Amino acid sequence: MQTPIRFLMGRLIQEVVVSDPTLTVLDWLRGSARRPGTKEGCAEGDCGACTVTIGTLAGGGVTYQAVNACIQFLPMLDGKELVTVEDLATSDAALHPVQQAMVTEHASQCGFCTPGFVMSLYTLYQSRTTPPAREEIDTALAGNLCRCTGYTPIIAAAASMFNLPRPAAEPPVALLQQLQRGEALSIISDTGQRFDAPVTLDALADLVERFPQADLLAGATDIGLWVTKQHRSMPHLISVGAVATLKEIEETPTVIRFGAGVSFADSLPYLAKIHLDLERLFKRIGSVQIRNSGTLGGNIGNGSPIGDSMPALIALGATVTLRKGSVERSLPLEDYFLEYRKTARQLGEFIVSISILKLENNSRYGTDKISKRMDQDISAVCAAYRLELEGGIITAARLGFGGMAGVPARARAAEAALRGKPFEETTIRGAMDALAEDFSPLSDMRASAAYRLTVARNLLLRFYLRETGADDQEAAQ
Repeated sequence: MQTPIRFLMGRLIQEVVVSDPTLTVLDWLRGSARRPGTKEGCAEGDCGACTVTIGTLAGGGVTYQAVNACIQFLPMLDGKELVTVEDLATSDAALHPVQQAMVTEHASQCGFCTPGFVMSLYTLYQSRTTPPAREEIDTALAGNLCRCTGYTPIIAAAASMFNLPRPAAEPPVALLQQLQRGEALSIISDTGQRFDAPVTLDALADLVERFPQADLLAGATDIGLWVTKQHRSMPHLISVGAVATLKEIEETPTVIRFGAGVSFADSLPYLAKIHLDLERLFKRIGSVQIRNSGTLGGNIGNGSPIGDSMPALIALGATVTLRKGSVERSLPLEDYFLEYRKTARQLGEFIVSISILKLENNSRYGTDKISKRMDQDISAVCAAYRLELEGGIITAARLGFGGMAGVPARARAAEAALRGKPFEETTIRGAMDALAEDFSPLSDMRASAAYRLTVARNLLLRFYLRETGADDQEAAQ
């Protein structure tokens, strides 16, 4: 007999026998659950029409986050609360403040995207008791697209919903506590598909070593698209989502160590303490929904040449720790990437953590991302720079670039052109020329090779101008 997954929905415990471990939450809602309020727009986590809210036990309470139901697999709900648009109004049909504000501000036009907007606003509403600043509203809604161009009334609803009486609803802590499994979840479907969710690091290591061909699942922001867009059959998924150790963050005076399962959202406050450019960059990785699901380890693990976290972390001198069985090894992050979509991770190995060096007092650091849109866009070029200065001389340099080669990489020739030289424009221009030795970028739909190389050079110059204040002087003239 199959082990059912258990989660809350509508404040009721749901027990669902999963026949296909890659069934998405969205397809289950619109099919078996008969909850069609959640819409399918893109099926790849871009448009936000499928946004739902997930509640997770944390610190004696419940933390709510917006996620894309279209790329979340149903077994990932085990032990959590699922809130959809159907759950917001009370039994007597009284509207939730979020819904009432949408009505009052005339914020629904064709209505197709409306449930997703409502759920993003609901999650924002759950996270605070006072009206947010406009920037916070824009961030919360950046993952929801309205094709009727109706953003103005939706933003007005986001501001006014806090003025309405707050529902007296207690978080379902006791119910969620009942659902905590405390042991591994293992599903084997009638067709032979398998889904494992161990709860300890040792159990994860054992599974990965025994089933080295299995795909490792973290936030499903990448694997979800393999299913919805490429229609891949996933014979065996090993989820890392229930391993608490992989979600730990350890900080010392010199290093921050992130477990591989730490989400982008949870890493942001720590990255911001290193440098505000990191916060600025990481807030442009996907949307709130994607950052709530996606993980640092997953972003690194898939080996994409355009993953935005890698150049920033390479410039910081980050190291990645891998484990196979009981044996761990660490290597510089740039050495993890071998060639396009090929990494140094061996069969039976998985990423345990990423360690990031903090900046020294004499460090100069910055990041830049060039894309066609500010939000929710893939980089044409992503760059990061770290220089150490002593007496105006560059004593050490690390430059990380994405989109310039088949892997995220250091610009070692440009670094060599910087070391031992004074921190001045002629030195920077010499390093700009050296970038042609480091990279021979490709042309694709996002940018031509010539554009990429020109942009990479200009970004290095921009970094210098920012650090010396020259760009501020020019802007003031």
